[in-house]
Amino acid sequence: MKIGVLGAGQLGRMLALAGYPLANRFTFLDTTGHPSAGIGNVMIDTDQRHLESFLANVDLVTYEFEHLPVPLVQALEAERPVYPSSEAIRICQNRAEEKALFDRLAIPTPAYRLVDSAEGLEAAARELGTPVVAKSVTEGYDGKGQAVLRDPADAADAWRSINHPRLIVESFVDFVREVSIIAVRGREGDVAFYPMAENIHVDGILRYSLAPMPDLDEAVQQRADGYIRALLDELDYVGVLTLELFQCADGSLLANEMAPRVHNSGHWTMDGAVTSQFENHLRAIQGLPLGETSARAPTCMVNVIGREPDPAAVLAIANAHLHRYDKSERAGRKLAHINLVADSHAELLDKVRACAALVPDAPAPEFSFEGTSGES
Repeated sequence: MKIGVLGAGQLGRMLALAGYPLANRFTFLDTTGHPSAGIGNVMIDTDQRHLESFLANVDLVTYEFEHLPVPLVQALEAERPVYPSSEAIRICQNRAEEKALFDRLAIPTPAYRLVDSAEGLEAAARELGTPVVAKSVTEGYDGKGQAVLRDPADAADAWRSINHPRLIVESFVDFVREVSIIAVRGREGDVAFYPMAENIHVDGILRYSLAPMPDLDEAVQQRADGYIRALLDELDYVGVLTLELFQCADGSLLANEMAPRVHNSGHWTMDGAVTSQFENHLRAIQGLPLGETSARAPTCMVNVIGREPDPAAVLAIANAHLHRYDKSERAGRKLAHINLVADSHAELLDKVRACAALVPDAPAPEFSFEGTSGES
């Protein structure tokens, strides 16, 4: 099958690598003028003049990046099957729409307010109680388009720094850890869930994802499964969906945001799960049976940001798998990731610390379960 991908970055690259064994062929439509997939047929189309040529080369369309013009996705949808749908991308692009969907489906979230002025931002900060985080309603990712207010008096400066006409203001959450649940839904409504991952962010950018978590209560996993299934069914979704959550001390979960695509926190599945998120996304959109999602062994993904480590040193770690994106070094840029696999969580943590020492600017990770009795 000939698959069209909107976007041409590393996620598209990894989709193609997963799809070639299925005899898939890929055409990427890049609307930025800066593609980095380095694989398949890449069409640069910054002015939307090459859509007919793109459509002539594909049987169906998916995307690796949700910050796309919704009218563009809708135009393609009129000509070819698009998975996930334009409705999924429309909601995920707008934090206000996303929160309204969570509310409608009774998926708990941190307390929030919507504001359209610096004065409204200050009032929301007073009402919710500082600290709060203010985020642009549209655009913004990896920590961009947001600011933390530790005093309502910070509102004017935060408003100027974000520079967006509408913001969502959220209460800080006293959470134990940040987690994510990834699930995949097929064309006929069949759903498979991956084990939840614990995620560590630095400056708004994901640095580590570890799964499965040794101390995770099965009831918490089932609760997350229920939340993401509700989203999948409500959107009549096809493909991989990611839901980022905060886990509180009592085990409760609060939804942060969702992503309608394969996700950075699911890269561990490439080497640590029976079927990777990338293969399962391709299976789903083509109407093929979904693959097994269980973990083969404790696995941790280490993101490489800005500067790359010595590949030989990384690969000298037993059962380390280096996935490079063939991108030039630049501050804040995702260049690669490393998947570390081990027989136990204790062994895995030793490997993660050894790997972190090799990766430039990588902070030493501290996972929430360290020092507990949880082990596998």
